[in-house]
Amino acid sequence: MSAAVQFTTIPEMFDRLTTRFAGGKKPVLMYKSDGSYKGIQYKELRRQVELFAFGLGSLGLKRGDRVSIISENRPEWIIADQAIAGLGAVSVPVYPTMTAKQIEYVFNDATVRFAIVSNQFQLNKVAKISGNVPTLEKTVVMGEKGLPVSPGTVGFASVMNSGEDFERENPDHFRASVKMVKPEDLLTIIYTSGTTGNPKGVMLTHRNLCSNILSAAEAIPFGPTDLLLSFLPLSHSFERMAGYYTGLACGATVAFAESVETVRENMLEVRPTIVTTVPRLFERIQSRIMKQVDAGSPLRQRLFRWAMRVGRQYAEGTREGNVPPVMRLRHALADRLVFARVKSRTGGRMRFFCSGGAALGKEFGEFFEAVGLSIIEGYGLTESSPVISVNRLDNYRFGTVGHPIRDVEVRIAPDGEILARGPNIMKGYWNDRKATAEVIDGEGWLHTGDVGMIDAEGFIHITDRKKHLFVSSGGKNIAPQPIENLFLTNKYIEQFMLIGDRRMFLTALIVPDFDALREYADSRGITYTTNTDLAAHPTINELIQTNIHQIQKDLANYERVRKFTLLDRQFSIEEGELTPTQKVRRRVIEERYSRLIDGMYDGIN
Repeated sequence: MSAAVQFTTIPEMFDRLTTRFAGGKKPVLMYKSDGSYKGIQYKELRRQVELFAFGLGSLGLKRGDRVSIISENRPEWIIADQAIAGLGAVSVPVYPTMTAKQIEYVFNDATVRFAIVSNQFQLNKVAKISGNVPTLEKTVVMGEKGLPVSPGTVGFASVMNSGEDFERENPDHFRASVKMVKPEDLLTIIYTSGTTGNPKGVMLTHRNLCSNILSAAEAIPFGPTDLLLSFLPLSHSFERMAGYYTGLACGATVAFAESVETVRENMLEVRPTIVTTVPRLFERIQSRIMKQVDAGSPLRQRLFRWAMRVGRQYAEGTREGNVPPVMRLRHALADRLVFARVKSRTGGRMRFFCSGGAALGKEFGEFFEAVGLSIIEGYGLTESSPVISVNRLDNYRFGTVGHPIRDVEVRIAPDGEILARGPNIMKGYWNDRKATAEVIDGEGWLHTGDVGMIDAEGFIHITDRKKHLFVSSGGKNIAPQPIENLFLTNKYIEQFMLIGDRRMFLTALIVPDFDALREYADSRGITYTTNTDLAAHPTINELIQTNIHQIQKDLANYERVRKFTLLDRQFSIEEGELTPTQKVRRRVIEERYSRLIDGMYDGIN
């Protein structure tokens, strides 16, 4: 499928979409309010964007000015983004989980003039650092309830009201601004969530994003009848490009989840056909399914195992174009008895999931394929707008990230690094020519920092991050991510981080699935009060050791975990241990748990 309209800039896309679908009743956005989901139609959204743009114009916003958005996913995020783009200004999205100090760095580096925040909590962070950001003039707050009176603060609705007055005096202001926006103009600066040092501002132009949207739309079959559930942060390039821009470009409806924690309930409410997500969601869903299976009767367990065998056979036969009638009958029975119930928990209309942000373990792809839920895994970086490659619904291979999308070239450097080139590659890092030159060479190739290979059929395989490759003290190169993914399939393991760079052997920090451990402990009369009690209990540690031994029996000796430590709490975004897309920040965790890690190597010379 392809985009519903053609365009070269984001304002042009928005203008043509809202013009084409203006007469329809289908909502373009959906959000939950007062206990139920409500829709916003194209005509209504267009008018809200215009009014907010006029309001920003009344505040003095000019072409090229930087405006930050700090908000959870909600319609106002879209309204602000489209208004900023239409005025030729530059959006600087900020994760709502960032601290005041981190926001201060971004604001000063990008010389942000206006900030748009979602609520009092975000406003407090901006107020705390506003005196240290000389370029910041005003903060716009989406939620105006209880808004303090301040010369530097104004409500979102108030800006729109001012927009009506400004429009009467300057009726052509927004239309003229939209026409002035060119493909080569800077659209946004997205600050990467690095694990060390200060983040870098990735400069993406309208051409960067628009080329990526149009090419992705050809590879991923979004359409006007689709409903996307959006819960990954819009401040992240993957959700912004795929779940927002590409969804809209194809005429789909985008519904916002209330939060990451409510995705399960929101899927049942809106019954999406597509969800853009990260592998962590599949890990949780599979873990929940297996817990329920294990808690069932022996008959139910045998039924599930039979259904999974049938599902795998059916999937393999479908790929090979050979599904005998008997297999179809068995699969129909398995679907009715087992799979239909699983699929109903996603709303019952799911066409496919789009997975990105981190590598999806092959085991998860195969598991959900057998159940009847398709996963399209893609690959990219913020610096590439972000999509470089993607598996297609009719041409995929688990354990790979598919083929490059249209207009994007990929090759492998002599040292194994994946290089990409195309119209989607960033303009560079904001105020950092040196860092730009380090990742984009003289021929325009982006050095991704990922190590991989391209097989005989053109599928791209990613081994690991170049900087994350371990080199043992014995000289062995070890890619931690595939090993970690293997352990994450175990029902007793919630989070898993491998340790071993420049060490004699591998160890691991493990966050157990405490629900599963409590069930195990209760069934065996193990006494405990807290998670700390469970993590420290000898019998629990023996259980994890037994599972580790079974999981890694097919790994090479140097890839096996010799020792481990059970932690009593999860790694979290709030503690800086995970990125907003749930990727582990290894350096942070290694520093935080350095004593525990060193303890696993005590006595080793």
